[in-house]
Amino acid sequence: MSATVVPLPPNASSETIDFLRRMASMVSGRNGEMLLRAARLIESLARRAMSAERLYHEQQIESTRNAELREAAELASDAMVSQSEALRAQLAEVIAASAAERAAFDAERGKLIGLMQNAESHIVKLTTELDSLRASVDSLNETAVSVPIEVLRLARTQFDYLSSGFAHKGDVISQAMSEIGGFAIDQALTAKKTDTA
Repeated sequence: MSATVVPLPPNASSETIDFLRRMASMVSGRNGEMLLRAARLIESLARRAMSAERLYHEQQIESTRNAELREAAELASDAMVSQSEALRAQLAEVIAASAAERAAFDAERGKLIGLMQNAESHIVKLTTELDSLRASVDSLNETAVSVPIEVLRLARTQFDYLSSGFAHKGDVISQAMSEIGGFAIDQALTAKKTDTA
């Protein structure tokens, strides 16, 4: 509960004290002592009142300052609570986004693992086929010879020349053998043209 302090007029107490002291000097005995005692008491009370008033003003200033500090602290607390809630919301969003990215990563990783396993099985299959083709090429190489086309054409011309030479001499068997050789070369050249077309 606050008390209202009414300050005394600055000269009222000193005038009263002076009056009491003058009266004490004019009155003798116990009355004079009582007047002096009253003057001292008023003087003491005036000092205490001034001290109380000063203390009251200091406490009022301190109370105002504390109220301002409390209000500032409440505003800061409200701001920190608001900021904390915003940060919690951001953290929840980041966690949700991270979980979604993790799920997408896991799904993509699963797809890639599946593709890798398919690729590995395909590689094994192709390797088996390649080994089989190499084996058949190796067996073909054991029974076939690779000859340039120009050499075959030259051989064909030679067979034609031999055939006409055997025909002039009347050697029908050698002529037939030469024509068969030429025909075989024609078939090889025709097959080569079909493969390249």
